[in-house]
Amino acid sequence: MSKYTVQVFTGDVFGAGTSNNIYIKLIGTICNSEPQKLKTLTGFWAGSVQTFTIECKANIGKLLLVELEAKPPSYVAFIDDDWFCSKIIVTTPEGACMLFPCYSWMNCDKKLILRDSVAVLKTQDTAPELLAHRQENLKRRRQEFKWSIFAPGLPHSALAKSPSELPPEVRFSFTREKEFLFTRGAAFMKLKLECPSDDTWKSIEDLNGILSNKTETYEYVQKNWMKDEFFGYQFLNGLNPMIIKRCSKLPEKFPVTNKMVKSFLPEMSTLESEMERGNIFLCDYKRLKDLEGNEINKKKQYLAAPLCLLFSTQGKLIPIAIQLNQQPGPGSPIFLPSDSETDWLLAKIFVRSAEFNEHELNFHLLRTHLLGEVFTVAVMRNLPSCHPLFKLLLPHTRYTLQINIMARNRLISVDGFFAKLTAIGNDSMPTFMKRAASSATYSSLCLPDDIKERGLEKIPNYYYRDDGLDLWNIIYKFVFGLVSHYYSDQDVKEDKELQAWLTEIRENASLDNSEAGFPKSFSTVKELAKFVTMVIFTVSAQHAAVNNSQFEFGGWMPNFPGSLRCPPPRQKGSTTKDSVLATLPDVKTTVHGMAAVYLLSQGSSDRYPLGHYPEELFSEETALKLITQFKNDLQDLEKKIDARNKKLDLPYTYLNPRNVDNSVAV
Repeated sequence: MSKYTVQVFTGDVFGAGTSNNIYIKLIGTICNSEPQKLKTLTGFWAGSVQTFTIECKANIGKLLLVELEAKPPSYVAFIDDDWFCSKIIVTTPEGACMLFPCYSWMNCDKKLILRDSVAVLKTQDTAPELLAHRQENLKRRRQEFKWSIFAPGLPHSALAKSPSELPPEVRFSFTREKEFLFTRGAAFMKLKLECPSDDTWKSIEDLNGILSNKTETYEYVQKNWMKDEFFGYQFLNGLNPMIIKRCSKLPEKFPVTNKMVKSFLPEMSTLESEMERGNIFLCDYKRLKDLEGNEINKKKQYLAAPLCLLFSTQGKLIPIAIQLNQQPGPGSPIFLPSDSETDWLLAKIFVRSAEFNEHELNFHLLRTHLLGEVFTVAVMRNLPSCHPLFKLLLPHTRYTLQINIMARNRLISVDGFFAKLTAIGNDSMPTFMKRAASSATYSSLCLPDDIKERGLEKIPNYYYRDDGLDLWNIIYKFVFGLVSHYYSDQDVKEDKELQAWLTEIRENASLDNSEAGFPKSFSTVKELAKFVTMVIFTVSAQHAAVNNSQFEFGGWMPNFPGSLRCPPPRQKGSTTKDSVLATLPDVKTTVHGMAAVYLLSQGSSDRYPLGHYPEELFSEETALKLITQFKNDLQDLEKKIDARNKKLDLPYTYLNPRNVDNSVAV
């Protein structure tokens, strides 16, 4: 008779415990044990670790799988008390200790069959029982995770209209769900905002009094938003450090002349010579061209598609010319810092409003949330639980599906935030997002390539670039170490599960075209490591860069107006302080917008910073050492960023690893 010691770990989450009877069966290469009840007087309570002895009459051979089954106690046969098992540890008669990760909810309708924690490629699996488990694992997941078309031309989504339709393992924890009160009313209470009116603001100063709970960064933005230096700074380190590019030749649609900008350049210099030196930069909002504005409170709203030229000098980035639409001509003046204070201010406000749409809908929603959802569903459908990339990527999928369902239901639905409170509205939003999706490329999602393509390698004080490249390199080092441990180049080519994962990403991210430049297959370890680095960087660091600053930089409405009530001025000299106020959103729209960006930037108490992996999915020594080194490298970067930030008037904290979540979780 053989005896196995079994440790059963119940998860430490709300409702994890159960009063159900739990049965266990050990599956070996020779035979299986009989199902045996795990006898306990107290049941399995949340956070508990309980030890049992399982006796097998015959030698079952090498232990391959553990099967768990739940049955209700006879006195409550009509109640199904779900159980969350985190893991099982089995000590064999020979003294080998085997970890079987679970991290799943279990009820009386299904059995759980667990495989040990050693990551294995399909080509390395030989036991028929393990191959069958691998296939059954994917079959079940493909039934649970199906694709749905959210909108033509956009990345596909998970087939679920409400969070309750998702498998419980990928939904929020109880704590997370209770904290994430996605209502404007909750934000009003937290921000101490009063019930607003539809009135026009009487003065910019009146905006100061609607919020009492301000961070230092919020106050800095409020104080400096009208200054040209801060206006330029935000293209590098604000909400959206993604649209600025070095300008080596002016586009014909933006006919800025030397005479216009001569006084803003060094003496004896020209626009052409400064472009040759790499000091001229352009922000082009062409994706907003010819889009019709929404109506808010039965009043017409307006969009602009501006071009903004900037000059880098003495460590500062200064705007030197703004045109508010894509077609030059008499009704499209080029505004300059030498124009009247109100003319120049209003031109910058239209640029910041264009930033709102590019940031929220393109670089935030599309390129992190929606792509993150594609990565998540493709992982679930194509990589079995024993696959090394499933184990690596699972922590980077946490909460993503649920947060995206909430976004579709409450932000971009027919009666959501964008429909009711933004100038782009539901009519123009699909057109804009299709344009944005068509411009997404593989290189634009790979930070080193993106920085090079935009010509931003040398511009000073670009902290997003500096911290982002450090993070990219740390993630790549970790991923390459892990991938090269499990793969040779030949293994990469032969891994059909891996290739199917890539194919589903291409097909469902609306990126399956030659212009996007996404790989059609993987041939080498380096190619695979770069792609996986892109996935992890996108859902962690990139999301943090465009998400976490939303309230601090966008809560002060004039710096980030989601809507404007007057069209762009068609001539100079007509703007007054009153016309600026008449252009800004009304009081009600402002307050609701503040509540929205506040909620969008809030974390939770059960968040997991980058590199913190609560589930024990790996047990191999090499993998565990790489995870430890990854954490150490991230801690070193934290210290480096902290030291730099002490010297800055406005610290850049959004890519400090302690502020970066593992996944798109908010």
